[in-house]
Amino acid sequence: MTNGPRSGLTAVSTALLAMSRQLEVREVLQTIVASARELLDARYAALGVPDDHGGFAQFVVDGVTDEEWKAIGPLPRQHGILASMLQDATPQRLGDVRKDPRFGGWPDAHPDMRDFLGMPVADGEEILGALFLANKNCPDPAGGCGFTAEDEELLGVLAQHAAIALTNARLYERSRELTIAEERTRLAHELHDAVSQKLFSLRLTAQAATALVDRDPARAKDALGEVARLAAEAADELRAAVVELRPAGLDEDGLAATLRAQVKVLDRAHAAHVTFATHGVRALPAAQEEALLRVAQEALHNALRHSGAGRVEVALTRLGPGAALRVSDDGRGFDPSAVRRAGRHLGLVSMRDRAHGVGGRLTVDSEPGKGTTIEMEVPGG
Repeated sequence: MTNGPRSGLTAVSTALLAMSRQLEVREVLQTIVASARELLDARYAALGVPDDHGGFAQFVVDGVTDEEWKAIGPLPRQHGILASMLQDATPQRLGDVRKDPRFGGWPDAHPDMRDFLGMPVADGEEILGALFLANKNCPDPAGGCGFTAEDEELLGVLAQHAAIALTNARLYERSRELTIAEERTRLAHELHDAVSQKLFSLRLTAQAATALVDRDPARAKDALGEVARLAAEAADELRAAVVELRPAGLDEDGLAATLRAQVKVLDRAHAAHVTFATHGVRALPAAQEEALLRVAQEALHNALRHSGAGRVEVALTRLGPGAALRVSDDGRGFDPSAVRRAGRHLGLVSMRDRAHGVGGRLTVDSEPGKGTTIEMEVPGG
């Protein structure tokens, strides 16, 4: 390391912290590659995650422009030196990769690479991917240079931490998938119950109207009015379910914009007036934003389907480095202690679990005839 051990240690620490802050797999891969290239002062870096068919499920590069990457063409296959790292977890340090007997050539648009350092990324005996660098930057390019044993050792340390970060990211994504699946299952049951009941009542009322239309037109007219009301309620249930099933655009739009869009749709779909206000909120860690969104959705679900509210207000405000969510309605309210004694939850348990899961807290203020207010606070990341 040309800058001395202190600056080297600082660079390693910076790289490891950068990896640990990411939760999405793609972001973790990109951070690993960029950190490795910068840490070892290489011109090119890449990381490939193998699939089960001899190719790569993901392949991330650094040091290559988007135009160059597009010109290179399809992802590489698992052959040659890449295959050796994926099969026996052996590091590869070469003075000139082009002279290695396993080298099979590159596509025409591929950058020319010379010195090469490859390192498997493994979790125990499972090889998660292959991390490799090429063309170490030289103070004197004419004299040439290559990766050293110290570089190999440093990349090995980085690869070990990369395996941990990548495993954690995969577990995080899997937990999110399971959470989404659970949410969809819950919504499917609710949709089936609510809409089935409405449609069953609608069918019976329509049959009654048909029987009454000749002998009692006035009652038949009333029955048809009830048919129209039930049909409108069933449509409301469907629209609300679509809103909740639609993937939230947190990654693209952020929490405030996502909440605003959902509130706007719910306001159109329901008779109650639903409003949203926000002030001074800044971006939070992904887990906190998702928890706030899910709690808001659950609170809105209760207010719009169970409380008989005429007005529901959603507010998202800054609270120090964190944020506070408030969902209040003017509905019939309830006695939280009576709900617990009766074994009903109205989603309160899952809301509290979500709040506690991100280091926050949830409070519920309600009593019969005085509406309900649900507040959630989360700290800053």
